[in-house]
Amino acid sequence: MSETKQRLAYIDWMRGLACLLMFQTHCYDSWLSPAARKSSFFSWSQLGGTLPAPLFIFLAGVSFALVTGRMREKGAARSTVARTTILRGAEIFGLGMLFRLQEFALGYPYAPWTDLLRVDVLNILGLSMVLMGVLCWLVSLSTSPDAAANAPSLRLRNILAALAASALVALAAPPLWTTHRPRWLPWFFESYVNGVHIFATPQPWLFPLFPWAAFAFAGLAVGFLLFSDYAKKREPAVLASLLGAGILACFLALWIDALPVRLYAVYDFWHTSPNFFLFRCGLLLIILFLVYAWCRWGLALKGFSPVAQLGKTSLLVYWVHIEFVYGGMSILPKGKCTIARATAGLAVIFLAMLALSWARTRWSRSKRPA
Repeated sequence: MSETKQRLAYIDWMRGLACLLMFQTHCYDSWLSPAARKSSFFSWSQLGGTLPAPLFIFLAGVSFALVTGRMREKGAARSTVARTTILRGAEIFGLGMLFRLQEFALGYPYAPWTDLLRVDVLNILGLSMVLMGVLCWLVSLSTSPDAAANAPSLRLRNILAALAASALVALAAPPLWTTHRPRWLPWFFESYVNGVHIFATPQPWLFPLFPWAAFAFAGLAVGFLLFSDYAKKREPAVLASLLGAGILACFLALWIDALPVRLYAVYDFWHTSPNFFLFRCGLLLIILFLVYAWCRWGLALKGFSPVAQLGKTSLLVYWVHIEFVYGGMSILPKGKCTIARATAGLAVIFLAMLALSWARTRWSRSKRPA
């Protein structure tokens, strides 16, 4: 297996893991009865639900670094790289709007028209890719057009710029949700800043740019590091260093959170706090190392892997499963199930999405020229 395919396998495994966490979070959230939702089981299941969205957005940044580097290695001009990546981001954003239109149509006439403009994860994923494309283009302006694609100086500037953008977005989130809300914007534009939607206050279940885009820039920085010539020659050491950085980030986030000093007038650890963002970034780095170790020294790349298979078609299974869990075609009655019944439904969703993913992959292969 080539180095590129091996790294894509790592990404597929992480996406597949995010799919599994997403299924269990959505299924229990949609189907469990009020009594079951009071259990510690439900609380723990939803705690795991804080990871799928960061994983997907973080991996978008990692993949973005891979695509950008490969294009430059093939001699693509900086304008071509920027145009291609920005248009891809715009395509994902368009798919997000199409998804909202589908959900509105399936929920008509009960779904309010404002749902068409709700900020969902696909919208922010697309916009984050556009912003990453702009950032990489700006960084490349300081480099001569004929500079080597993997020039250490260019990669270092990309890493530093991505880390700076990630920190800026994370630090700006709390005031943009509270004391410095852009109330002068129409609600459908402000919602992209803080997820206010049509409500009086920002909603934590939506996916505004602040703080979610910060995960994309963090993934971009990690991706540029992982796909550098330096990392390719020292892969185990670099991944181990990222593991150490992840553990340190988790402890640092909890230590800062325990300090009596507060930088913000309104502090919300679970939704906008930079400390929680740092903690989740630490968890993402730990997961990255564990997946790498499992793929490199375990059995992950031997034979068929359901997790990696889901990761190959993560957008498709995300799109489809929502309707069968939250939508009008839900396979179980919403808000009325016991833990056992919801778990059985989760197993059905998993097997159905795995079958759909496998069929989609087989169909794609059959369409390739021999």
